[in-house]
Parts: sequence; C-alpha cells; structure tokens
Amino acid sequence: MKDKEIIECLQNGGVVLLPTDTVYGLAASPLNEKGVKKIFDLKQRSESQYLPIMVSSGEDLEAFGLDLYPAVRRLLNSQFVPGDLTVILGFTHEALLPWLKGRIECAVRIPDNERLLEILKQTGPLLVTSANKHGTPITPSNVLDILEDLNGKPDLIIDGGIVENVPSTIVNCRLQPPVIERTGRISYEELQKILNNE
Repeated sequence: MKDKEIIECLQNGGVVLLPTDTVYGLAASPLNEKGVKKIFDLKQRSESQYLPIMVSSGEDLEAFGLDLYPAVRRLLNSQFVPGDLTVILGFTHEALLPWLKGRIECAVRIPDNERLLEILKQTGPLLVTSANKHGTPITPSNVLDILEDLNGKPDLIIDGGIVENVPSTIVNCRLQPPVIERTGRISYEELQKILNNE
C-alpha cells in the first residue's frame, strides 16, 4: 500500500486502520466530519469524548492555541518525543483552529514511526485512537482480531503484522503540577525528572 493511497483516503473522509509505534490505530482527518463520525461508530464510543491527536512535530502545536508552558516544552523536547508519550494540554484562551472549537483540552502525540510521520507531514494533524471497542482494556495485536472487535470495517486497512500492544504513557499537563495518568514504557521516575527540571 502506497502512502499516496493512505493520504487520499484520509483526505476524502475515510478511516484508516494502521500500525503505530504503540498499538494499531484508527486514523481520520479532523477536517472531515464523515471520517471522524465513523471512528466513533467503529469504536462504539460517545462523540462527547475527545479523540487524541497526532502531529508530525512540536511546531504543529503552535497553531492550536495550546498552553505550552515550560514543563510541557521540556517534555516535548525530551528523548521520549517522538515516541510513546501522550501529553494532555489545555488552551491559553480558546482553540485557534475551527475543528478544535468546543474542546477544553487535547491529548497530543508525536509517534516514533517513520511512515506515519511522513503521512502526518502531508496530511497535517490527524485524529488517531487505539483500534479497539471503547472500554476494552487491550487493543488486539493483529488485524483479524481488531476487525472482529470493531463495529464495522475501516475504509483502508494497513496490515503491519503483529504489533506490540503497549499503550502510550499519558501525562496530563492541563493540571499544574502535571499528573502522570498512565505509564507505558516510560517510567514514572524518568518523567518526574523532566517535569521537575532535574
């Protein structure tokens, strides 16, 4: 499957099932309501719950109107980015982009996956969430099990074989001081050193 086909699918409002550097994800363009709605339907997730955002670099976040205070910038400039670190951020005043209107926070991540980063550079930010039914604690590690779990079928499927299903580490930086809400491969101690500027 060529990247061009993936990008065209996303731009046309499709949902793509693809491997990331953590688990398989469902991706859609935030600029197309059709694709966004389909992700919620596939996961059987309430549309009142925000979907996480992936970007290709920290520079992309400057256009969001997010509160990138010093501890946030230390995290984004750490050895864990790109990587499996998700940061929840609030806004300084209000969301600057139309598709972010109404949100009070964003969960954002820069993946450590070359192919996905190249796609993100061409599409811009994407909504990417784990490819499982909402409420299921573990994302299946292969495409066949994922398709059995979902409520319907994505528009495009990228089979990357067996993917290690270790979720990203989540740090809520909307709270001050930041709170580590979920640990994955990155340890609590390593994150605390960055947050405390040690």
